[in-house]
Amino acid sequence: MTKNANQQGATASSRIFEVLRQDLLNGRFGAGERLSISALKDTYQVGLSPLREALNRLAAYGLLRQENQRGFRVLELSRGELDDITEMRRQMEGMAIERAIEHGDDEWESQLLAANHRLSLTDESTSVNQWEFLHSRFHNALVEPCGSVWLLRFIGQLHDQFDRYRRVAPGSPELRGRLDAQHKELVDLVLARDRKGARELIEDHITLSSQVAQLSLTPCSG
Repeated sequence: MTKNANQQGATASSRIFEVLRQDLLNGRFGAGERLSISALKDTYQVGLSPLREALNRLAAYGLLRQENQRGFRVLELSRGELDDITEMRRQMEGMAIERAIEHGDDEWESQLLAANHRLSLTDESTSVNQWEFLHSRFHNALVEPCGSVWLLRFIGQLHDQFDRYRRVAPGSPELRGRLDAQHKELVDLVLARDRKGARELIEDHITLSSQVAQLSLTPCSG
């Protein structure tokens, strides 16, 4: 295989990885569903080699389960796993926001204000995908200057695991309104350089968001 063909394969694999990641987070495939390789090839118009590479990466990332000699399956949803993810988010993002406040500069404050402003302008006419994008950018901006690449990487992975539940849960306008209000409160605490207050609020924010995510679970979920 030529160098150019290798590069094209890597590009195709990265593309399908990202598209499948978003579809898994958005609930396109049911919890516990076994994925058909042939159907995925047709749906995403991708070759077998880059598709398998992307599926292997998604399994290593924790969004799929690889079954020996039987392909790949979407992970089930369970209360125990959601509670575990929520607690890990509380601990890691609490640590990260304290470190971000310690190390962040004026440019960071400007970027955070801009991210919150864009998110606050969303309304009923905003598409779900656009809101998710702006919401993710805001939370990323909150902790970006924490000074640890690994901490940011783990937080990003936990966000994706958490979003498997949150994005398929039915809406809760009352909880959504409280969560939206907390975004501005977080910015105010960051600008005041209140590390203790910001950590307490981000932990409460994650706990409140988990109440929305819990709505994705049926009474018979584990």
